[in-house]
Amino acid sequence: MPVSDEPIFPDCKPASPNAAESELPLTDRIRRLATGQLFGVLCTQGQGQPYGSMIAFSFSDDLGFAIFATPVASRKYRLLTECDHVAVVIDNRPQFPGNMMKVEAMTVTGRAKEIEPGEGFDEYSRLLLARHPQLESFVNAPSSALFRIDVFRFFHVGRFQEVSQWVPPIR
Repeated sequence: MPVSDEPIFPDCKPASPNAAESELPLTDRIRRLATGQLFGVLCTQGQGQPYGSMIAFSFSDDLGFAIFATPVASRKYRLLTECDHVAVVIDNRPQFPGNMMKVEAMTVTGRAKEIEPGEGFDEYSRLLLARHPQLESFVNAPSSALFRIDVFRFFHVGRFQEVSQWVPPIR
């Protein structure tokens, strides 16, 4: 999916091989947050207002998409069906309560699409349930919907103010 409808942020550093030797490459730091944290904040919008909601998520191996579930009878679901542009914020604050310089966060931007039964639903639900097996009855309930976020870009923040961006390869 092309990223042409997202603005380019020239002040952000792109993924670069010139990182300090003791620092992991940007893609590894992004992967560490994506696989090391179980929850994030989904950012949606509706009627000109932003809205944030907690989600349990799972990313694909190539970080090109993320999966989450939500109740159909919720504001989150309504907002997702009204506007598919979303962001997810994931951070590791609880690991470093006394040292903000070690805290890392990322904002993942993309588009959300509901996965209907028969459109790979079983494959996507297995990906989510591999990380969150306690959600099995929720994910499979008729009152829940499964969503896939096709990732446009990752914005990674480290050392409190160093912002870098990475765009996963287009599928």
